[in-house]
Amino acid sequence: MSVATRTIEAPSEAVSLRAWVAVLAGVVGCFMAGMNVHVTNASLPQVRGALGASFEEGSWITTAYLVAEIIIIPMTGWLVSVFSMRRVLMVGAAGFVTFSIVCSLAPDIGVMILARALQGAFGGVLIPLSFQIIATELPSSKHPFGMALFAVANNVAQAAGPSLGGWLTETHNWRWIFYLQVPPSLLLLAAIGWATPRTPPALEKLRNGDWAGIAAMAIGLSALQIMLEEGGRKDWFASPFVVNTAIIATVGLAAFVIIELRRREPFINLRLLGRYNFGLASLMQFMFGAAVFGVVFLVPNYFAETQNYNAQAIGLTMIPYGLIQLVMSFATPRLMRWAGVRAIIILGFVVMAAGCLMNIHLDADAAANVIVPSLVVRGVGQSFIVVALGVMAVNGLEKSEVGSASGLFSTVRNVGGAIGIALAGQFVVEREKLHASRIGEAVTPFSIAFRERMGEMVDLLSGQHVNRHAALYGEGAASARQASLALMDRLVHHQALLQSYSDAFLVAGLSMLVCALGGLALKVGRR
Repeated sequence: MSVATRTIEAPSEAVSLRAWVAVLAGVVGCFMAGMNVHVTNASLPQVRGALGASFEEGSWITTAYLVAEIIIIPMTGWLVSVFSMRRVLMVGAAGFVTFSIVCSLAPDIGVMILARALQGAFGGVLIPLSFQIIATELPSSKHPFGMALFAVANNVAQAAGPSLGGWLTETHNWRWIFYLQVPPSLLLLAAIGWATPRTPPALEKLRNGDWAGIAAMAIGLSALQIMLEEGGRKDWFASPFVVNTAIIATVGLAAFVIIELRRREPFINLRLLGRYNFGLASLMQFMFGAAVFGVVFLVPNYFAETQNYNAQAIGLTMIPYGLIQLVMSFATPRLMRWAGVRAIIILGFVVMAAGCLMNIHLDADAAANVIVPSLVVRGVGQSFIVVALGVMAVNGLEKSEVGSASGLFSTVRNVGGAIGIALAGQFVVEREKLHASRIGEAVTPFSIAFRERMGEMVDLLSGQHVNRHAALYGEGAASARQASLALMDRLVHHQALLQSYSDAFLVAGLSMLVCALGGLALKVGRR
């Protein structure tokens, strides 16, 4: 290539300061919105207690946020085409900080659930717009670095949410979880106001809006999210409520797909899924979201249920998970230049699978010493996947298609995540029942090992080294024997719980290996 050609092409790769500020503002907004999905997870018992809420009511603190967010994310591209990116970002950030303050001041559970829903609705635009700003404001040569920033915002948010939430709850008060979000939100508003270009709105699009498609999507996705959240608590399809929401979700989503495919100008372009790389990357993104959200849900519960960690201790164990992703997200673009995008995607899924498979033999001694190393390994793989899969997904798309693509790609991950959380929780419950039943078959009075263990427990609980037969069957040892049986029952269920978590990590690891095989089918285009 001649010197003249290089001179002409060089300016096209330059990125203005305003563009970088817009990208960083989008990343901050994405981080805040993503962190809010998980920020109350470690603090829900304290929040429920302070607001006088039941367990079921407390669960809606997270559900309300997720339902609103999952509806808004796919609408973001259309909202930008009507009102402009600047206005959507400004309104989203302003609404997010407003309802963060309302959450922190909530006097009862009703106000909290409403505020969380509105917080999710306004914050939902921040995630896909971060992706869209990177794809439209940066040249293709800067996309890997931009996606590294996006990966940091997404990945670190998952670790920072439980960590910050747990720490603030233990050291101050759960209300500080929401106060903390006010200063960065105000900085975000200032950055958006300065960096994003002013463009006129196209309000005439409201008259011809795809309102039927929007309504069908909102009904279908919200019903799906509610079904997944409530299914485990209501015994799934044994509950008429869950059956009804499943029917509504099926009808709504089917109507949404039909409307969008038949409409000439749909608000979200589902035909993009027919593009080979984007469609395959979206399927992998769905499975990835299910595995990541499921694992992030399982780890705090594992520490709480099997190791008796409090909220602060759980938060501290997640810090290495966030730090490794912070480092590896910025290292990934360089690795992509050296090895190629597809190779990094495959490597990411293999490493992610290895991190999951490290936890398939959990026992009573498997606390932070076992879980944290696996979190670090998964963090490395997750960084590779988010950066490289995002680059692969937008490769070859026109700028006019990026709005729909970013909303669709984010929605696929969130829907996968919602399904992953629901399935992970239910899977652990059902496998725990199965393992407890199988272990219980061997725990009988006819077993020599059982009688030996019972004798040891009776000796310990009675504080007397009496005759083993008398301790087990004499009248004076009745209370010690009952206590020993209760302790034995707890030990059986504890062991069953450990095995059920091991099974869940096994399934997550195998699903990531399937995605690694799918990575081999991705087509690498010429730069």
